[in-house]
Amino acid sequence: MPDSIVIIPTYNEKENIERMIRKIFSLPHDFHLLIIDDGSPDGTSTIVKNLMNVYPEQLFIVERAGKQGLGTAYIHGFKWAIERHYDYIFEMDADFSHNPDDLLKLRQACIDGADAAIGSRYSTGVNVVNWPMSRVLMSYFASVYVRFITGIDVADSTAGFMCYKRKVLETIELDKIKFVGYAFQIEMKYTTVKHGFKLVEVPIIFINRTLGTSKMSSGIFGEAIFGVIKMKLNSIFRKYPEG
Repeated sequence: MPDSIVIIPTYNEKENIERMIRKIFSLPHDFHLLIIDDGSPDGTSTIVKNLMNVYPEQLFIVERAGKQGLGTAYIHGFKWAIERHYDYIFEMDADFSHNPDDLLKLRQACIDGADAAIGSRYSTGVNVVNWPMSRVLMSYFASVYVRFITGIDVADSTAGFMCYKRKVLETIELDKIKFVGYAFQIEMKYTTVKHGFKLVEVPIIFINRTLGTSKMSSGIFGEAIFGVIKMKLNSIFRKYPEG
């Protein structure tokens, strides 16, 4: 059985999902792929299920009723992957803003000693293509803000392109992860660091989607801004056993 699984949450990604699936399965490493679809009305899940006939031992889908949030999708996927004993568990977007070729770099970083690897837009400057400047500034300074409040040394704390070793996800008590939107990514990194795991940032180039519709909104950023303060305060009273 392969050691690596990629988890991709989807909502209305019919323009991207088949190309993404075929691209991941063309890589020179044997990845499995779990799609978690939150009731996409555009037929995303139908496309995936048709491709499961082409990749019957590699491609899997979980269908959920309605939009339940990014965080709950990933938590569901993490538990699914842990039960099946994958060693390297990835998260990424469906829209090609994350280059599937970089999965290999994230996996190698974990092989080389990281407990979790971040596909980082900001570890070597600002490596973002085709984003409006307002969005770049909002995202960049969100990570600066997170570093200031939490004290963790992560340049891209809001990144959604990750590889975790299974032991990290087994250790950090996934049911205690409270955020479901944008702040989910921050909470996962913060909790990983608080448990004493080694986070490594791998530079990537982030390219804004060309097909489909972005799910980002200012309200999601608002959750992150106020949620980080609450997360930091709550952590004062919580014990984080080292993994």
